Amino acid sequence: MPNHDVLLENINKVSDAMKSMKNTSINEQFPIGLIDIHLWEWPQGVGLYGLLQLYEATKDAEVLRFLEAWYDARLTEGLPEKNVNTCAPMLTLISLCELTGNEKYERVCEEWSSWIMEELLRTGDGAFQHMITGDANDGQILIDTLFMTVLFLAKAGVHFKKPAYVEEAKRQFLVHIKYLYNKQTGLFYHGWDFNENHNYGAVHWGRGNAWYTAGVMDFLNIIPIEDGLKAFLLDTATAQVKALGKLQHEDGMWHTVLDDPDSYKETSATAAVGYGILKGIRYGYLDESYRNIGMKALEAVLGHIDENGVVQQVSYGTPVGSDAQFYKEIPISPMGYGQALTLFILIEALWIPEA
Repeated sequence: MPNHDVLLENINKVSDAMKSMKNTSINEQFPIGLIDIHLWEWPQGVGLYGLLQLYEATKDAEVLRFLEAWYDARLTEGLPEKNVNTCAPMLTLISLCELTGNEKYERVCEEWSSWIMEELLRTGDGAFQHMITGDANDGQILIDTLFMTVLFLAKAGVHFKKPAYVEEAKRQFLVHIKYLYNKQTGLFYHGWDFNENHNYGAVHWGRGNAWYTAGVMDFLNIIPIEDGLKAFLLDTATAQVKALGKLQHEDGMWHTVLDDPDSYKETSATAAVGYGILKGIRYGYLDESYRNIGMKALEAVLGHIDENGVVQQVSYGTPVGSDAQFYKEIPISPMGYGQALTLFILIEALWIPEA
């Protein structure tokens, strides 16, 4: 177990690098850049959530100032189109509502949460269609949606005292498990197509699985939840963690295609899975016997932070693919969510008592 001084040193390096992140090395593939921290998209949303966790753990006023300044600048510029991925920054904004009482933030969160309930495209079984900037993705659901949109909807339901929002968030977890969970392996597929009734390439993508491992632990801490549903979500998580433990490389990493050792090892998935496991143990959601898996992931992630605090070996934004080769060819680049998910696990490790 790294001592807390080592963790804090790396937390500061990683967060400082993320707050100034720019694209210097890769030809961006999407309409809105995924690397520059000063844009409004899902990677930046995950990054902001990492900084929120840093503030909650340290009460560092400078982190809170950065978050407020970031949102104030984006709101002044004007927000992009509403879709599943652009909802990601809302998860931190609604927490800022609670922290600051800013009425402007409240109005934006009310508008976007209402849009999710009333206007976000639905596909089979009422699942949120994974519509993104420039592409409605007709008939498509992805495991990513749970983290990018459903966590915010759940938190909005609690914050605005709208039980229907909370119930819809629960439903979305259930319908995504129904179509994306592979009972034979204990792992999640990346996506499902309701038009042609298939799981695309039926690939067990690393970061996709990590969105569930990390997301479900946060979900359970956001909403009041009945025992039966809580047990169902955690039974699914426990089966997944068992499967992930068998696939973890001896160095603590996971491959970008979890069950394909010829695919490259990937840091953001490793960080998010490790975070979910360690957080699950802290809250009593997972058995203590899984701690070694999470600790190995922590050590592996620490080994991928360079001297400038930039997290290495992170895969670029990844749409659903038709075969494993597609995922193997996704380029590797420093990413805001790589920084953020690394913060998740480093901050979670601060809760572990030093020996």
